[in-house]
Amino acid sequence: MTTTSATSATSSIITALGAGSGIDMAKLATDLAAAQYATRIDRLAAKSERLEAQISAASEIKSMMLSLASSLGDRVRMGDLSAQPSVDDAGVAGTALSGTSRPAGTFSLEVEQLARGQMLASGSFASRSAVVGSGTITVRFGTVAAGSFAEGTKPAVDIAIPAGATLAQTAQAITASGAGLTAYVSDTVDGARLVIKGPDGTASGFVLNVAEDAADPGLAALAWQPGAASGTLLQDAQDARLKIDGLARTAPSNTLTDAIPGVVLTLSGTNAGAPTKVRFADPGSAITGAMQDLTGVLNEIAGVLNAATNPLGGDLARDSGARALRQSFSALASRVVMPGAADGEPRTLSDLGLKITRYGTFELDTDRLADTLKRDPEGVAAMFTTGVTGVYATFDSLSRSVGSVGRPGSLGGSLSRFTEELAQLGKDQAILAEDQEETRARLAARFAVSDSRIMGYQSTLSFLENQIAAWNADKG
Repeated sequence: MTTTSATSATSSIITALGAGSGIDMAKLATDLAAAQYATRIDRLAAKSERLEAQISAASEIKSMMLSLASSLGDRVRMGDLSAQPSVDDAGVAGTALSGTSRPAGTFSLEVEQLARGQMLASGSFASRSAVVGSGTITVRFGTVAAGSFAEGTKPAVDIAIPAGATLAQTAQAITASGAGLTAYVSDTVDGARLVIKGPDGTASGFVLNVAEDAADPGLAALAWQPGAASGTLLQDAQDARLKIDGLARTAPSNTLTDAIPGVVLTLSGTNAGAPTKVRFADPGSAITGAMQDLTGVLNEIAGVLNAATNPLGGDLARDSGARALRQSFSALASRVVMPGAADGEPRTLSDLGLKITRYGTFELDTDRLADTLKRDPEGVAAMFTTGVTGVYATFDSLSRSVGSVGRPGSLGGSLSRFTEELAQLGKDQAILAEDQEETRARLAARFAVSDSRIMGYQSTLSFLENQIAAWNADKG
C-alpha cells in the first residue's frame, strides 16, 4: 500500500514538473542527483571491475592446478602410468596394484585350489518358524579333517538363543554374533534346514557345542562335531594352493597381497597344469610422454600466472597467494619428491629432466630423463605411484595448498577474500543507489514546489499585464 502511494505521488510530481517554468524539472533533479553521486558510483564500479578481474584470474589458475593434479592422478591410478598388471587367463585371477612397490616383468601363475570356507547344514525342521529351544551355542574354530577336530588359536564365540526363538531367528543370531559366520534357512524337500557358512581357510573350520536349557530343550539338535549323527558337512574348509614362478604356496584367502611384489592378486579359478602369465608393461615410454605433457601444462599455467602477477598491470600483481604460487613454481625443478630415496636414486623433478628457464618457463631435458630411466628404471617408476610421496603426491599437495580457503597466504584464501569483498561491494552499491534515488526524489519534490510558485507568479503577472492593457485601452 505504501509503495503504491509513493509511486502515485511521484507520478503526480513528475506530471506537474515543468508545467510552469518551462524547465524540465524532472531531468534537472535526476541530473543533479547523478552528479552528486557520480564520483562514488564510478569508484565502486571501478573497484568491482577490478575484483571481478582478480576473481577470474585466481579462479583460472586454481582450476588449472586442480586439473593438472586430477589428470595426473588419473594417469597414475588407471591410465598409462598405472602399470596395471594383466593376466593372460583372466578367468584365473584379477589383479590390482597394492601400492607397496612398482612391479615389472612377467610372472608365472598356476592356481591348483581355491580357498573356501566350511559349510554345514542342520537336520530338518518342520518350517523356518519352528521353535528350536533355548540355551547357548558355542562356536569353536580350528581344523576339521579326517573325522577329527583340532582347535586353533581363534577364540570361541558364545551365541545365546532365547526361549521361543525360531529357526529363522537362530540364523539371524548366528550371523549377527560377530563370529564371522553366515547363516540362513533353506527350505528343502526334506524340510527347513539351517545352513551355516564359515570364513575361508583351513584354520577357519568350526564345530558347534550346545548347552541347552533343560527346561526348554531342543537346541542340542544344532550341535555338530565331525562324525556326529546330527547335521551334514556340505563342504570342508581349505586354503588356496598356487604356484608363482613354479614355487608352491598356500593362503587362507583368495585375495593375496604381495604374493607378486606390489600386486593384490584375487584368485577366481583354477588352472592346474596350465600356468598362465601375469605381465607388466614397461613404464619408460609412458613416463617420457607424461613428463612431456607435464612440461607443457606447467608452461600453460606459468604463462597465466606470470601475466597475472606482472607488476605492470597484472590483476594479481600484489596478491600474496599468487606470488607464493609463483615462488613454488620457481623451485619446482629442485623440489624433492622422494624424500626417502637413497643416495644416487632419483629424488627431484630435475632428475626427471624438468628445467626452469630464467623467463620462468619450463623445459624438458630428454637426455637427462633417458639417462635416469636407463640408470634406475625402478626408482623412476616408483616416483609415479599414488603413495604419499612422488610426482603425483607433490602436485596434489600443491593443488590443495593453492586451493585452501583456510590459508590466508594461499590463492584459495585470496579468492575467498575477493569474493567477500565483491559481495560487500554489491551491498554498498545498492545502498548508494537507494541514497541517490532518495536524493533525486527529494530534489524533485522541492522543484515541484518551486515550479508551483512560479506558476502562481506567472498567473499574477498575466493578470497585471491584462489589467494594464485594459487601462491603456480605456485611456485611448
